[in-house]
Amino acid sequence: MILRGIDTDHAGAYRHRDVVIIGALHAVTPHYKIADDMEELIYWYTSAIENNHHPIEIAAILHSKFVNIHPFLDGNGRTARLLMNFELMRAGYLPVIIQVDERQKYYEVLDHAGVHNDYAGLIDMVASLEITTLEEYLKLV
Repeated sequence: MILRGIDTDHAGAYRHRDVVIIGALHAVTPHYKIADDMEELIYWYTSAIENNHHPIEIAAILHSKFVNIHPFLDGNGRTARLLMNFELMRAGYLPVIIQVDERQKYYEVLDHAGVHNDYAGLIDMVASLEITTLEEYLKLV
């Protein structure tokens, strides 16, 4: 659905070739390991929920792990942000938006998480975005 009208030939299918994210230091999953890594991601996600990890932590790490797998030829970032926001909403939080002026920091913390398996910066960023979103929402109410 995300790529409807953009790339109908590849929409919804795992990629069958390797890709590189320009400007990123972390490597993405080779195409032949995507199905296995996606299965591991689902296992991790289920375990994180069962073990009562904080929803913001789950949302941020889910986002990062999905981006690092990079299962599709296009739309991975959009899909990862949707997954993050669906997880936030599932837990009763508001969805967050990464503004244009925050994009560089977002790419930096996302890349750091991918290279070092250190999600603290991304979790902090998502938590901060959630606070900002909640404050904006309360102003409207």
